[in-house]
Amino acid sequence: MADPSISRLFDLTGTTALVIGASSGIGARAADVLARAGADVAVAARRREQLEAVAAGLRGHGRKACAFVLDAGERGASERCVAEVEATLGGVSLLVYASGVSRLGRAERHSPEKWDQALAVNLTGAFEASQAVGRRLIERGEPGSIVHVGSVASLGANSVHRSVGYAASKAGLANLTRQLAIEWAPHGIRVNLLAPGYFATDFTIDPRVGDIAPDQKAEIERLTPLGRVGRLEELDTAVAFLTSPASSYVTGTILTVDGGWTAW
Repeated sequence: MADPSISRLFDLTGTTALVIGASSGIGARAADVLARAGADVAVAARRREQLEAVAAGLRGHGRKACAFVLDAGERGASERCVAEVEATLGGVSLLVYASGVSRLGRAERHSPEKWDQALAVNLTGAFEASQAVGRRLIERGEPGSIVHVGSVASLGANSVHRSVGYAASKAGLANLTRQLAIEWAPHGIRVNLLAPGYFATDFTIDPRVGDIAPDQKAEIERLTPLGRVGRLEELDTAVAFLTSPASSYVTGTILTVDGGWTAW
């Protein structure tokens, strides 16, 4: 029989979580993990229909859930979203920022528009969402946990895809995470980065083939010591750990779930 004290370490009952970038992929999966752990969850992204479907699934776990449409790259959007969530579900103590965009193109041809969009969504959006949640936690004198979803690109270059804006913004996200962690540690607010390797999501799937493009998948498998793409459920324990009391002494860290990609 399992020690009940272990399960309690991962119990989020009585908390309110916000997942930004939750209409599909890693964000939707993270929202499901939080609801299964007992949190009431608000999901936010641009695609209303997908968001409503995700929220309905969360209610199926017996939790309160609501959906908010926002463009994570729009200045002020996260501030408005957090205010609406707190008016609906109560004070947010858990934030998962999973919004991301990767516009491909060789560095010498990478347009200013692609660069600006990557920084706006991947980096500035994460800061604004964290600031909106962090400021309210500090004002209330409450602890919390913030998880930024980065990438193995937060730690190094990528030979599979030519996406300089994505690489730069995700590296910036790693150091944003560290800086917020040290500034907000006195307030009991932990800030960590989840750095996934390659997973088959809307972000990586080629709609023409319904999977990661075969040539890219072969290269990913070659560069991954475990020799395969990740399965979304393999992120569950990392999300549960970083958002729960189980990681109460963990802040400013980068947790990779990458099949060994960064171990070379």
